[in-house]
Amino acid sequence: MMTRRFASWLVAVLMVLAAPLDAAAATCVSWSAWDDFRSHFVSAEGRVIDPAEDARYTTSEGQSYALFFALAANDRDSFARILRWTEDNLAQGDLSARLPAWQWGRRADNTWGIVDQNAASDADLWIAYALAEAGRLWQMPQYSALAQLLAERIVREETAVIAGLGRALLPGPNGFQPKPGLYRLNPSYLPLQLVRRMAILYPQSEWPRMLSPAVEILLRSAPQGYAPDWIQYQQGSGFQADAATQAIGSYNAIRVYLWAGMLADDEPLRAVLLKTFAPMARYTASQGTPPLESATREGNASGVGPAGFSAAMLPFLAASKQGAGLQQQRLRLTARAPQSRTDNYYDQVLTLFGAGWSEGRFRFARDGRLLVQSTCVKN
Repeated sequence: MMTRRFASWLVAVLMVLAAPLDAAAATCVSWSAWDDFRSHFVSAEGRVIDPAEDARYTTSEGQSYALFFALAANDRDSFARILRWTEDNLAQGDLSARLPAWQWGRRADNTWGIVDQNAASDADLWIAYALAEAGRLWQMPQYSALAQLLAERIVREETAVIAGLGRALLPGPNGFQPKPGLYRLNPSYLPLQLVRRMAILYPQSEWPRMLSPAVEILLRSAPQGYAPDWIQYQQGSGFQADAATQAIGSYNAIRVYLWAGMLADDEPLRAVLLKTFAPMARYTASQGTPPLESATREGNASGVGPAGFSAAMLPFLAASKQGAGLQQQRLRLTARAPQSRTDNYYDQVLTLFGAGWSEGRFRFARDGRLLVQSTCVKN
C-alpha cells in the first residue's frame, strides 16, 4: 500500500515533469526594440499613432508593420489588439469583407474616424502576409482564413492587367490610373518575398502571375541603379518619370533597398536586384551616409538621409558585401540613436526592420516564409 510520504513525493515528481520546458530550463527574453516602439507608438487599444502629425494620424501602413513586428516578437496579445483595432476602425468591423482605409484621425469637423477611405496596397499585402504567417506559426486557422480572403480581395480591387507588363499591383483601388493606358506605380510596395509567399500559398489565384510584373517594375524603374518613390507606366511606351514627383527617390524608395537586402540568400532574383541597385550601395559606402534624395534618371544622389535610412541599408549593404559601409551605418545608427526619440515613427519602423534583421531577429526563407528567432534561451 502506498505510504502518504511516498505519495507526496510522487506527486511532486510528476509536477516537475509536467512543468513547461521553458519554465524549467530556459529564460524567455523579449525584443526590447519592439517593446520600446510599442510603448511609444501603440495605444493600449492597438492603434499605431504617428505623433509627428498634428492630427496624430494612424495609417494602415503603421498597423501592418506593427502586426509584422508583433509576430516576429512572438507577441500574440499585441498582435490580437492591433488586428482588432485595424478591423474595427479601418475596415468597418470586417476585414473579410473590405480593405482597410489607409488613414484615420481627426477630421475637419473635429470628430475622429476615417479621413481617407481609399486603401493602400502595400499595407494590405503586409497585413495579409502577417496573418498568413501568424496562422502558420501559431496554428490559428482563423488568421490563415482571413489572410486568404484579404489576399483575394487585393487581387480583385488593387491590381490591373497592364498591356506589356501583366497583372500588376496598383498602390490602391482608386486614383492610380490618371488616364486610359497610364498607370502610377510605387516600387516600394513590392517586397518580393511577400509576393512570392502569396504565390506559393495561393497557387490557383492570380498571385503566381504577379511576381514577374513586380520584378519588371523594380528593375526597369531604376535605369541608373536608384529606385524612385513613384513611377508611371504608359502602355505602348513603357516607364516614364512620375508627373508629381519627377523620378526622385527618397522616403518611399528607401524601402526598395531594405526589402531587397532581406531576401533569402538562395532567392533566385536576389542577385539581379543587388546588381541593379549596386550604385546605391557604392554611394552609401563612399559617402558614409545614405542620400536623402536620388535623381533616378540622371543617376545622381544628394543630401544626408536620416538615421532610419542607415538602418534600412544594413541588410542591403550586408548582402552587397560592403563590409566597411555596413560598419559605418551601424556606428551611425548607434551614434544617432533614433530609438531614443518619440516623434520619429518612420525612422523607428525602418530601424526595427533593418536592425531587427541584422540582429537575426527574423529572416525570410526562399519561399517567403517568416523565420523567427526563438525568444527563449537555455539556462
